[in-house]
Amino acid sequence: MEDLKEIKQVLQDYFDMLYYCDLKKFDTIFHPQAIYATTDESPSLFRGMAEYRAIISKRESPASRKERRTDVVNNIELAGANTARARLECSIGENKFVDFLTLVRDHGQWKIMAKVFHIVDKES
Repeated sequence: MEDLKEIKQVLQDYFDMLYYCDLKKFDTIFHPQAIYATTDESPSLFRGMAEYRAIISKRESPASRKERRTDVVNNIELAGANTARARLECSIGENKFVDFLTLVRDHGQWKIMAKVFHIVDKES
């Protein structure tokens, strides 16, 4: 399955983007109109890509702190030829995250259209 291989590469690039705060990867993997959301913060967070990109650009990378990577792809589900979703886990700083990513094929390339995540305290 070529689609699955391409999606797995986007997910690996996503993990690498988070770990290294790599803006080139950011620009490659996210659809420009994607959304970023969580209701684990108060107030709830809803961001567009320009705002999320600015946060990544200022973040001290986990790589620079030599944090251990905990990247896991729990599952990938194809809904059709142009839509998929993935459940992922990773850690940044003191938090573990469960990410639900919705992906779409846009102009022949898989892109993340939505990132909705849950924050899990590492002590839990």
